[in-house]
Amino acid sequence: MTKYGVVVGSIREHSFSKGVADALVAGLPEDAEVSYLSISDLPLYSQDYDADSPAEYTKFRAEVAAQDAFIFVTPEHNRSISAALKNALDVASRPWGENVWAGKPALVASQSISGISGVLAHHVLRQSLVFLDMPTMQQPELYIGNVQNLSDEEGHIINTDTQDFLASAAKQFVTFAKKFNV
Repeated sequence: MTKYGVVVGSIREHSFSKGVADALVAGLPEDAEVSYLSISDLPLYSQDYDADSPAEYTKFRAEVAAQDAFIFVTPEHNRSISAALKNALDVASRPWGENVWAGKPALVASQSISGISGVLAHHVLRQSLVFLDMPTMQQPELYIGNVQNLSDEEGHIINTDTQDFLASAAKQFVTFAKKFNV
């Protein structure tokens, strides 16, 4: 059984990113073990903490290490990823030489309330994942624009074409991840 970690880049209640993540998870096999990793309580990364990490860092790093593959869904904040998501990437990749993201396959999706669909955040995240040594599925590209028109007031994707598209992408990710022995 594959363990899929889901990292939602928005910490807002009823976020559209969480709705996109849920629609992706719906396409995973029924026996998949899925864990949503919380990034909202991580103190800002500081190298000063490398020698004596806060308990939140230790817990998060262990959660990341326990997963086989990752689904990342990011909003776009000022043409980049959210500060919370960047912080989570930093926390689990440090101290230097102890990167627990390394080698784990990743799927990236972005969403935005604009037509640009978070494309810049998407590519910022991909660039970081390359450095973190995470093989990332290239196709299909998951840019979800005008997400507010596809969702209900709680952020759930309600557009059936979008639900089908995201579930199909998740099925492709399962095949992709298997190439890396997960």
